[in-house]
Amino acid sequence: MFIGRERELAALDKLYSSNKFEFAVIYGRRRVGKTALINRFIDDKKVIYFMGVESNAKQNLENLSKSIMEYASGIDTGVSFDSFQDALEYVFKLSERERIIFAIDEYPYIARSSKSLASTLQLLIDKYKDISKMMLILCGSSMSYMEDRVLAYKSPLYGRKTAQIKLLPFDFEETCRYLKNFSYEDKAVIYGIVGGTPQYLLQIDDKLSVEDNIKNTYLDPISFLYEEPINLLKQEVREPAVYTSIITAIAAGASRMSEISSKVGEDTSVCSAHIKNLISLGIVQRETPYGEKASRRSIYSIGDNMFRFWYRFVFNNSSAIARGAADLVYKRIEPQISEYMGKVFEDICRQYLWKQLLSGNCPVEFVSLGRWWGTDPIKKCKTEIDIMGERDKDTALFAECKWTNAKLDLSVLETLISRSRLFSYINIHYYLFSRVGFTKGCAEKAEELGNVTLVSYNDMLEQ
Repeated sequence: MFIGRERELAALDKLYSSNKFEFAVIYGRRRVGKTALINRFIDDKKVIYFMGVESNAKQNLENLSKSIMEYASGIDTGVSFDSFQDALEYVFKLSERERIIFAIDEYPYIARSSKSLASTLQLLIDKYKDISKMMLILCGSSMSYMEDRVLAYKSPLYGRKTAQIKLLPFDFEETCRYLKNFSYEDKAVIYGIVGGTPQYLLQIDDKLSVEDNIKNTYLDPISFLYEEPINLLKQEVREPAVYTSIITAIAAGASRMSEISSKVGEDTSVCSAHIKNLISLGIVQRETPYGEKASRRSIYSIGDNMFRFWYRFVFNNSSAIARGAADLVYKRIEPQISEYMGKVFEDICRQYLWKQLLSGNCPVEFVSLGRWWGTDPIKKCKTEIDIMGERDKDTALFAECKWTNAKLDLSVLETLISRSRLFSYINIHYYLFSRVGFTKGCAEKAEELGNVTLVSYNDMLEQ
């Protein structure tokens, strides 16, 4: 089942329709759907598709030769080229006569086995780009390799690409297309526990309850997701044990660099380098109070929902899960799900506001959104705002998000208004997001003020 990716497919189709040499780089984390995207795009087109394997240069060259010969002759002739340069030049010569897509999947595997491959590609691109009708696609799951060895300034291929696509997990709206048979509320919870990575969503059965899905995907030692975070780290980084310690510390509540370093038992310089890699992988996110570009008040949190759920609930219960105690572990998890969903709901609300902006339905044309925290100088206490965004120095919006079973009352609105006065904006619009709705008093006050939008969770999905 292929869902979404309309924007990426449209971009690839536009490149293909140029009928001249194009070079697209597609990269992203494992399981995010890169190969599925390529297969969808090339489905009805002339293509030489080759997937690299984690082997030596000889094996990869034989596999590449087979793919080329099957395209050129319609059969596997058993002929193997003497070198990657010979094989690649043969394809470039074919592309002088006809439009060909040449897709190399898992490029890092091949390039690591043949150190001169990037330079060879550079040579051939420069030689043939003005006369070739090739659409070259290089795809890879190793984020660091693709960014450092393909896209970076020092790469031989730098300046040759005509497009790049960093494929990200689905947002909440796209994720819901996978979850048709769930209730609105259950869709949010499933998004909260697996996120928008297509391969993880395929593990979910929308004919079963949330409880059964959690038991089947996380609390069963033979399931795909049971050891997925550890396995993914082993594939992406050199010191998975240190990375695991860092993620565990963040999941346990350590949010500042000094706190993380203390819990892990490593210098802040070591933790900082590792966290930078986790951020590039989309696993950890760095936040500063809204409006502050560089701040000692920066905090770190787990940005990927699957990692966040796993390290919050699965990692510490692994011994019980291994003994088959799924029911027991679920009883420990269930009372915490509503609190866990608070951060997830904030993310869903931010996505909603961006969609409102892009559709022209947001009263404030903000340039960015973020969270703010700091000290209230009047009350002399710590305070925070779930979401805020400004258009300019005079105009901003402020939002509060509550994933609770109770309707939001007037006090929530009054608190948000009070916190907004810590800033000097003249034109302000308020949003309240609620899981179940609003009290009569809150609704009446919102209508009276005229600059308040009340949004219940069900309304977000029905629009």
